[in-house]
Amino acid sequence: MAREQHPEEMHGGVLSGGGSPGLWGALIGLIIFVFIAVPASAAIKYATHPATQQLFGGRLSDATTGGYVAFWWIVAIMLIALPFLVGFAVARMSARTVIIVAAVVILFVIAVIILGQLFVF
Repeated sequence: MAREQHPEEMHGGVLSGGGSPGLWGALIGLIIFVFIAVPASAAIKYATHPATQQLFGGRLSDATTGGYVAFWWIVAIMLIALPFLVGFAVARMSARTVIIVAAVVILFVIAVIILGQLFVF
């Protein structure tokens, strides 16, 4: 009787046979960070200088200073957390991890939209 051969299962994430999943996650996170560096620094600048509220005119200039600063800090935190979340998801690359990371990103987006509605409109 011939022995059945089973294909090898991949363990540990992306390209586990050709490299460390942690290093791939770090590389992808670094690439994402390069893309969001300018928007993140702009969000921090807006959060730390409430006088920039007048630059946006309209309803945003009528919002409270605390709401304006809180909105931009949440946006900045979300942008800074994004490379870590993407790198972690790539390193783990299981369905459960991707779902958890997607849920966290969706919750951040919902929080920004709610705060934007509360303080801007």
